[in-house]
Amino acid sequence: MERIMWLVLGAVAFVAALRAAQSPTARLVGRWALGVLMIVFGALVNAIYLVVDPDYYGPFADQSPFPFVRETWESLVVPNAGFFIGILIVFEAVTGVLILSGGRRTQLGLLALIAFHIGQLAFGGVMWVWAPLMLITLLLLLRAERQAYAAERGDTQVQQSLPGQLSS
Repeated sequence: MERIMWLVLGAVAFVAALRAAQSPTARLVGRWALGVLMIVFGALVNAIYLVVDPDYYGPFADQSPFPFVRETWESLVVPNAGFFIGILIVFEAVTGVLILSGGRRTQLGLLALIAFHIGQLAFGGVMWVWAPLMLITLLLLLRAERQAYAAERGDTQVQQSLPGQLSS
């Protein structure tokens, strides 16, 4: 179920991101899709898995093409899943709340998720499909959020420096 929701909410965020620079509604839809994705289907689902089946995380790095990633995951993360997955849960919850907050906090949350998805590329497998699509989504939403923030502030210099902005 949660994988279906990741796909659904990821697709909603992606489509919204394509229109976010031109549509405040699309920007908000993208923001809400990401916020719900991170809080409910990220933090909450990981918390449930951690309590119900901590061994769930064991094979996560198996598809990584990098021996360092596989070995570090197996020797460090798996034996300390409570600690590391706990950090992941907090990160997902905080980024979700930041993204839903608006303004600079949304931008900070998007930047954190951009860094996170770049890191996911080291795990290979499905991450090589998911992370690039999410990076496009996050970058488009970040651009739209920066434009909207600049417009709210009346900062014409920032507005002019952002790509995709029509000048009047």
